[in-house]
Amino acid sequence: MIGFHRFLIATAILFFAGLGVWMLSAYWGNGNVSLLVLGISFGVIAVGMSYYLWNLQRFLKR
Repeated sequence: MIGFHRFLIATAILFFAGLGVWMLSAYWGNGNVSLLVLGISFGVIAVGMSYYLWNLQRFLKR
C-alpha cells in the first residue's frame, strides 16, 4: 500500500511541476499576471509534495 501511495505522490509531483512550467511559459508568452501566480503556486505545491515524499517514513512514524 505504501508503494502505491509513493507512486501517486510522485505522479502528482510531476503533474504539478509540469503544470507550473506550462503556466510560466504561458505567462512569458502573453504577460498575464494570473498565469505567473498559478505557475509559482504549482511550483510551490510540487516542492511541498517532494518534501512529503522524501520524508514519508518519518510522517508515517516507521
